Amino acid sequence: MVDEADLETNVLEFVLKSFQFDRTEMVGDVEYAVFHRTETESETKFRPKLVKLVLAVPKEWVVHDLASDLLLIAQDGIHPGHRGSGNAVEAAAEKSEFSEQGVDWVRIPRPAGGWVYLPKNERERWNDEAIGRLP
Repeated sequence: MVDEADLETNVLEFVLKSFQFDRTEMVGDVEYAVFHRTETESETKFRPKLVKLVLAVPKEWVVHDLASDLLLIAQDGIHPGHRGSGNAVEAAAEKSEFSEQGVDWVRIPRPAGGWVYLPKNERERWNDEAIGRLP
């Protein structure tokens, strides 16, 4: 597990994209590290909209990989899972359920627009009120 200083000064790589730390959030008895990213909806549109992506991961799963100088996800808190390779895709092209860094994830719409990524096995903790508190 990383400390607040590591969270604030490093980016987390997820779905081949960089996410910035926003804050921690308690949901039930679990402390989550909340990360965010803003990207354009589609580069092919004349006036693309900005889309906010939010990632909530149990804080104890976040590790600092010194070799790559990135924050990664390790469900056991020690060994980061396999990262995808290739090119990042637009959020709209991603599947609603997928595996990343050894964890199964769900992607759900944010009430304010954009998407929230949550570990599939943690989804039940996140009711509408908790999701509404995300940035």
